[in-house]
Amino acid sequence: MSGPANGAGGREAPAAWRPATLAIGTAWVACVAVLLALGVWQVERRAWKLDLIDRVDRRVHAAPVPAPSPAQWPAINRSDDEYKRVTLSGRFLNDRETLVQALTVEGPGYWVVTPLQTADGLVLVNRGFVPSERREPASRSAGNPDGIVSVTGLLRISEPGGGFLRHNDPAANRWYSRDVAAIAAARGLSQVAPFFVDADATPNPGGYPIGGLTVIAFPNNHLVYALTWFTLALMLAGAGVQRLRRARGPAATQDVEWDHRQQSMHGHGASPL
Repeated sequence: MSGPANGAGGREAPAAWRPATLAIGTAWVACVAVLLALGVWQVERRAWKLDLIDRVDRRVHAAPVPAPSPAQWPAINRSDDEYKRVTLSGRFLNDRETLVQALTVEGPGYWVVTPLQTADGLVLVNRGFVPSERREPASRSAGNPDGIVSVTGLLRISEPGGGFLRHNDPAANRWYSRDVAAIAAARGLSQVAPFFVDADATPNPGGYPIGGLTVIAFPNNHLVYALTWFTLALMLAGAGVQRLRRARGPAATQDVEWDHRQQSMHGHGASPL
């Protein structure tokens, strides 16, 4: 005697509703949801980036304001202060300058970062770029003033650690980023502002350092990323619908055949079992 049939009335459960199929379907839906969430996140990131670009653009082109005083130093942050145009005056401590490796539109060379002694304390000023042959201060002595100077430039946030895959080495005097705290410690400076200033393009005597080379660029590929995630979600959802239709197709055909068989058996007074 044969064993009992699967499902109610001896019918097998439709393929679309078997446990394995349900598990795969659930995972499919979860993947689509994740892709949609990633797309929405990129849309939100794009809105944030556009707002950042607008704020920075307004700061760069605004009239310069006095550099923050020591009382304001603790509140300095990237979101509210970076790229503000500021002015400050004081005397350069040229004997304590630091050369930071740079690659600019002028070619490879160094940023000349020099402490400026102001009435309120010290501020590191990136005076600009010099090529390798102007590394030694004696080769550009005309550009190292001794008296009181005024500087206008962009407020920048410290760059701790170093550059890409290259760490600052204070002991060897090798610098790849403008790390304010590390440079101050290496030069024996105290009461130093937690930011530095990129000097503007005002020419220096003798032509060096060359200021005004700050690169302001914010990659904004968020729309492309969002469209990519949404497209993948749509493709995955479409593939899931097609898979579901294929899974339900044979089951639907079987249901019709079963109904016909049931009706035929009832018409002849026979039991379906």
